[in-house]
Amino acid sequence: MITAILSTFVMWCLMQGAVPFAAQIAVSLATGIIFLVFGRHDHNDVLTIDMLARRSRFAAENAALKVWGTLLLLVLCVCSQSLWPPVVLFVILAALSTGVGGTSLHAYVSLFRLLAVFLLLSGLALLWDFSHMPIGIWNIPCFGGYLTMTAAAQASARLVLARSLGAVSCLYFLSLSTPMPEILAVLRKAHVPSVVIELAILIYRYIFILLSTYRNRRDAAASRLGFGSLRQSMRTMGCLYGNLLASSFKKAGACFDAMESRCYTGEIRFLSKKKPVTIFGAVLFGVLLVGTAVLVALID
Repeated sequence: MITAILSTFVMWCLMQGAVPFAAQIAVSLATGIIFLVFGRHDHNDVLTIDMLARRSRFAAENAALKVWGTLLLLVLCVCSQSLWPPVVLFVILAALSTGVGGTSLHAYVSLFRLLAVFLLLSGLALLWDFSHMPIGIWNIPCFGGYLTMTAAAQASARLVLARSLGAVSCLYFLSLSTPMPEILAVLRKAHVPSVVIELAILIYRYIFILLSTYRNRRDAAASRLGFGSLRQSMRTMGCLYGNLLASSFKKAGACFDAMESRCYTGEIRFLSKKKPVTIFGAVLFGVLLVGTAVLVALID
């Protein structure tokens, strides 16, 4: 609900004075409704992203092609001086992930909602400024001055948010079509230092350990009516978070002991299946890269 309200307000501010009033209302409400209807996130399985990646129709494509292709798309998106190439790229990659890749719209929007709050709050910070004079399109009296929103701030916020949307869509396309072991295998072949890869593997795994520990303790507290009232809920959450760090360290230690018992020598290896570059994958990324580069060059 908070994300839906925040997204509606930010979209309204971004389009104020730039589009007809009817279109402003329609787009703002549509954005809020999408987050309200599809944005309910379910944490019943913390490995959701890995599961979606393995079930994706793009999972059979070559991992190196996907990694370097999305990286080049991300660079083009960030270098764009216009908001349209990133927005078009976002729409295309979202459609590919959900329509061709097989990821449900509910899952895609739910995962995107995790980053949407951060992006929307950043947009508000870019849109609104404090001034002693009413110099903006909107001027709200506040503490002897004005909260103002200027046309220049709108243009800057539109560009930053558009680039962010495009970059996030690139990363989501990669993460929802390529399991983490395959991404790390590509980085290993690119001669990324082993210590960086090992840290990435351990951090990735221990994030899930932390989430799993939190979920189990939350469910245990709920089964004992630990969230019966507001006061009791605050007390339960305090106890839960107070014990979470110690429990996570304990589980991480047990996980490391299990690794050592299986002859861990400081290097983690995954069994990966060779996936050749297909004509479909080469054509897809070729069209995406050339089309994005042409769009950036023409519009900029």
